[in-house]
Amino acid sequence: MLPAAKALALLAALTQVPLDTAVDDLRSPDRDTRLRAVRLLKDAARPDAARPLVPFISDPDDEIQYEAIGAQLNAFLAEKVASKRRVGGVFEVRSRVVAEAAFSSGPFALGVDLVPAGVMSTLLSAVPDDNAYIGLEALYAFGALAPNAVGSELRDLLGNAAPEFAAFVGASEPSQRIAALRVIGRVYARRAGEPPVPDAVGDAVVIALNDPDRLVREAATAAIGAMRYERAIQAVTELFQHFRSGVVADQLLDALARIGHGSARPVMITALDRGSAMKRSAVEGLARMNDAAALAAAEETLNRDRNESVRLARAFASAWFGKGGLDEIVNAAARGRLREQAFGYLCELAPGRVAMLGRHAQDPEAVIRRDIADALGISGDAAALPVVEPMARDSDSRVSQAAARAAARLRAAPRRPF
Repeated sequence: MLPAAKALALLAALTQVPLDTAVDDLRSPDRDTRLRAVRLLKDAARPDAARPLVPFISDPDDEIQYEAIGAQLNAFLAEKVASKRRVGGVFEVRSRVVAEAAFSSGPFALGVDLVPAGVMSTLLSAVPDDNAYIGLEALYAFGALAPNAVGSELRDLLGNAAPEFAAFVGASEPSQRIAALRVIGRVYARRAGEPPVPDAVGDAVVIALNDPDRLVREAATAAIGAMRYERAIQAVTELFQHFRSGVVADQLLDALARIGHGSARPVMITALDRGSAMKRSAVEGLARMNDAAALAAAEETLNRDRNESVRLARAFASAWFGKGGLDEIVNAAARGRLREQAFGYLCELAPGRVAMLGRHAQDPEAVIRRDIADALGISGDAAALPVVEPMARDSDSRVSQAAARAAARLRAAPRRPF
């Protein structure tokens, strides 16, 4: 009897179907043959299968449509999802590639291959599907794959699709509205110095601040911050002044801080004397407003706060003004519970500061080199290419993959303006 490992390897070899055979089967008049072909291509998880599968994203058969969306995702994920797994050595059950999970994994869950424009546009057209579940899958898949879409093509698509995204925010079910807002926050996220997002999208998100569902309101607040939507400042400020404290107030202040508009300066100054969460947002917001004087005036107050998150925010402000702080951020990104906060700062600091981040591209710690490559990759700054391209030859596979992905994204930039 063959050892278990060899038996499984032999089974995999025997059941592997060439790509061209599966593609040919997509044209079969038999529904089951087409479904089997789509599933085989999903298992193959090859980017060159993306284009032949595009028509099936809109297939009238829900099961084929669902599997085609999963196939598109699996083709571009860095870690492929096996569609079958053995249970207790006896049973096999199908493990679905669920788009929301891929979206929630973030932009660095993708591999190095760019996503064709046809995939993106067809996913978007499938969102208003009669089957609401299929629509959710298509929407989350669009958001998950967007970071690897070709910049100019995605820019044009997002600009033209502004009315559609606004309509998605007004969907009947809370789960649909939450999905729309989360995806909007990802794909319409705005870097400093970029033009504003389309008003049709931004205004729809502002309206969602008054949604009866709490989770929808939270998603809307986060999206406004990600978009840096200045037309939302008055509405967010009024809501913040209404709540004044608590989790909701913290979220609203964070959105104002991310917008970074000078009109919110009085709110930020007041928040410097509040709790640590608000103090952190206020420091970030004043930095984005380029208000070094306000931060200097509050130095004594800030020095008394020993909260690590606030200290890291002060390091971000220092780095923003080119006065140090980057080493502290890099070290925090490599370890500990402040990693998410620190990595967010690296991504925000990257555009226009390639030389500053590039100094850490040869750090002895692989996790730091990987984070630098990832941050530079989403910066949209072509000046980062000479930094990340040599990193694609790094001895650590995680670093080399991050650098190759970064280089592909930088070559596909820019994404703006709309």
